[in-house]
Amino acid sequence: MINRVVLVGRLTKDPELRYSQNGVASCRFQVAVNRTFQNQQGDREADFISCIAFRKQAENLANFQRKGNLIGLEGRIQTGSYEGQNGKVYTTDVVADSIQFLEPRSNGTGGSQRTSNYESSTNTGESYQGGSQGNFGGNNKQSSYTRVDEDPFANSKGPKEVSEDDLPF
Repeated sequence: MINRVVLVGRLTKDPELRYSQNGVASCRFQVAVNRTFQNQQGDREADFISCIAFRKQAENLANFQRKGNLIGLEGRIQTGSYEGQNGKVYTTDVVADSIQFLEPRSNGTGGSQRTSNYESSTNTGESYQGGSQGNFGGNNKQSSYTRVDEDPFANSKGPKEVSEDDLPF
């Protein structure tokens, strides 16, 4: 069975960061995702999708993103329910396993500084409904990049001997 969701959209409001009694950060947010078709008036419609992130990923989202920012996320759909004032209320959320910031962040002087597409993947435990409900995937991964104009072999002296046991094929 597969339960994977990939979304690219804009935050509809500033993310809301909260901490559980156990100190686990969670962040609820909503992403507006444009539909691929237009209505009869020629306007594009959008879907407003409720999402949640946990731990460091939640803190990063709340600290570095604001209403209107473009983000990409990968996760899974999770349904739930609770007792409301008028009976049972059913919920559907995307639990974000990985979030990427897709626009450069503006600094305070009106210009912009280029930030990398930071990927955060740290959901490793607690559900927003309380209690531990298994692994949401991910392991703290943050890529390190080598500049294209840097030659990693510039200081090598001649050919390097490699045994066949070191080859992956």
